[in-house]
Amino acid sequence: MKSTLLLLAVAGAALLSVASADASNAQKQHDVNFLLWKVNEHLRDEKHKEYAKTFDPEADKSHYSDNGEAVHRLMKELKDNRLLQQKHWFSLFNDRHREEAIMLFDVFMHCKDWETAVKNAAYFRDRMNEGEFVYAVYAAVIHHPLAEHVVLPPLYEVTPHMFTNTEVIQEAYAAKMRQTPTKIKSTFTGTARNKEQRVAYFGEDIGMNTHHVFWHLEFPFWWQDSYSHKLDRKGENFYWVHNQLTVRFDAERISNYLEPVEELHWDKPIHDGFAPHTSYKYGGAFPSRPDNVEFEDVDGVARVRDMIIIESRIRDAIAHGFIIKEDGSHIDIMNDRGADVLGDVIESSLYSPNAQYYGALHNTAHIMLGRQTDPHGKYNMPPGVMEHFETATRDPGFFRLHKYMDNIFREHKDSLPSYTFDELNFEGVHVTNVAIDGTLETYFEDFEYSLLNAVDDTEEIADVDIDTYVPRLDHKDFSYNIEINNEKGSETLATIRIFAWPRQDNNGVEFSFDDGRWQAIELDKFWVKLSPGNNNIVRKSADSSVTVHDVPSFKTLMEKTEAALSSGGDLDLHEFESATGLPNRFLLPKGNQNGMEFDLLVCVTDGEADAAMPDLHTKDDFMHYGVNGVYPDKRPHGYPFDRHVEDERIFEQVTNFHHSHVKVYHHGEHIHHHD
Repeated sequence: MKSTLLLLAVAGAALLSVASADASNAQKQHDVNFLLWKVNEHLRDEKHKEYAKTFDPEADKSHYSDNGEAVHRLMKELKDNRLLQQKHWFSLFNDRHREEAIMLFDVFMHCKDWETAVKNAAYFRDRMNEGEFVYAVYAAVIHHPLAEHVVLPPLYEVTPHMFTNTEVIQEAYAAKMRQTPTKIKSTFTGTARNKEQRVAYFGEDIGMNTHHVFWHLEFPFWWQDSYSHKLDRKGENFYWVHNQLTVRFDAERISNYLEPVEELHWDKPIHDGFAPHTSYKYGGAFPSRPDNVEFEDVDGVARVRDMIIIESRIRDAIAHGFIIKEDGSHIDIMNDRGADVLGDVIESSLYSPNAQYYGALHNTAHIMLGRQTDPHGKYNMPPGVMEHFETATRDPGFFRLHKYMDNIFREHKDSLPSYTFDELNFEGVHVTNVAIDGTLETYFEDFEYSLLNAVDDTEEIADVDIDTYVPRLDHKDFSYNIEINNEKGSETLATIRIFAWPRQDNNGVEFSFDDGRWQAIELDKFWVKLSPGNNNIVRKSADSSVTVHDVPSFKTLMEKTEAALSSGGDLDLHEFESATGLPNRFLLPKGNQNGMEFDLLVCVTDGEADAAMPDLHTKDDFMHYGVNGVYPDKRPHGYPFDRHVEDERIFEQVTNFHHSHVKVYHHGEHIHHHD
């Protein structure tokens, strides 16, 4: 559409500029593809190889917005041989590794033009640790305005070791040795003797793992506003994304007849062990943890006692209703923005108003849990799965840790006053009916991805296709059919918020409304213009704003990019530009044979009052992570179910809410593509 308008507006020279703008998108995609392709091997693009050999990052400082300060800092570390070697594991929770990766990210962020960024990337790819390089490139592509339309290849195909079982990787190596195209079946870790195995499809899903990594790349705990801009509601987003992972995991557990997750306690044993069955590309196997391990102090990280003290300081702040800043002044948290401050404190990110006093409960807890196999460094083991966002959700301990964090947030939220009738009511708007078009039904389907980047090779020998396939949860398409009567007499902007929560626990006991609403799963949120009178709104499950679709495979991305480059045509991949969001296939929790019952709540609220920016009803994809740094919805995450409900009858009295019961089915269907 943009190019059509331009062509109409100006003739002649404009034709060239439009074509070159389109080509540059494809060129950018080409560069990122080839910088990340076979990242543990030599560069494969001739131009990139030349840059790596001949480019001097410090030669022309006019190409950097900071006059070359960031690149000078990194070059000094490189010349002094202080950087982590190649062919070594990388962990973001290792302070020095993180510092080096951020130095490279800083260089990218200060590049004024694309060519300088690519030259630096090629140069440092040859000289820096591969894990640090991948992390810096992913973070820079997400945050640099120059890379706005670049689609990052799926991480599970860039660094497959972090997502794929060791046994499968070994088979891939064997296939490479034989030069035989192969498709290898992947299974989840554990056995039927381990009841946690029943929900491994959730925590070990490659899309779920990618979602978790991308969220932490979108909102890094190390972020400083000087890189670009302030990340809006970062602390509250931290609370909400992990709350949603936790409540969704509990819903999956109920559908598999398991108890909800119990929170971790520093002074009690870690009940469930974990055997990851994954290995680093360099550095050996991920450490296992036996059942019923008692927490031990971790040398150089923290003592168990420190964790208990930090937790009690945070709970104390919640009880008092304020956070103490470093200068001793107070920040009031008894309001809608309290969760945002608390999120910064608990994670903690560099946004924390007093990290010295409140510590970094979440980040330290990840390391503590990851190191319990070798807390004193006696066996020189590499970091555990909890020390990587790619692998953390594989460990059942992850969800126990986040249930513990979530309960701290609930303590804060429950201390706030309940919403009143006037705060919930949208005068003159009635939701008269909500129906589901289609069936709410889940099934498993085999999903295939490439292991080419897992194996070593040489340029002399042609690649053979080595793929693995793994069962992934999905659901049949459905739509919400919502009838709304607008008595306001004029066109009205409305926000539609759709939530569901399990009606009963695993023992068949119904949840109270107040307990249910804390387990609310956000299914969708979007804006519409309501005409006066009756409105019929049909919203497809595929359009849910809280989810994203699977990114095309690395191979598909490369093929589309090269086709666009050779034809000079348009490369339109905008629907995959953000991978921050739950995989759409996980929109519905797994049902069961008889139909798992859920409470379905459709809430229509005042769109004018809610919107943080104009024209949200015209946007196809409400960016739930924020557009240009502004989160589109002014209301707190989870509204109107984020606060304690004193009397649920209030939700029956307001006419702009609709409460019904639905069933999600699962008939054991598994679509195989490899029989």
